[in-house]
Amino acid sequence: MSVLDNFEQWKDFLAERLEQAQQQGLTQQVITDVAYQIGDYLAKHVDPKNPEERVLADLWSVADEKEQHALANMMVKLVQQK
Repeated sequence: MSVLDNFEQWKDFLAERLEQAQQQGLTQQVITDVAYQIGDYLAKHVDPKNPEERVLADLWSVADEKEQHALANMMVKLVQQK
């Protein structure tokens, strides 16, 4: 099973990658920029595997670039809460 199949696993995966990035000294801005790039890639190339991903994909598709950056930032904040 892929981490994309289950939203909780996806959040756990992102939280682990976030922790690694912070340990390597990446700034919050760089992390958010990378999250935006990942979100953009997923929206363009990966079919949502669960309802949560479908909502995120739908929101991404109607957002302008500034809103997409905000959405990426919110995902970073969401996984930081764990």
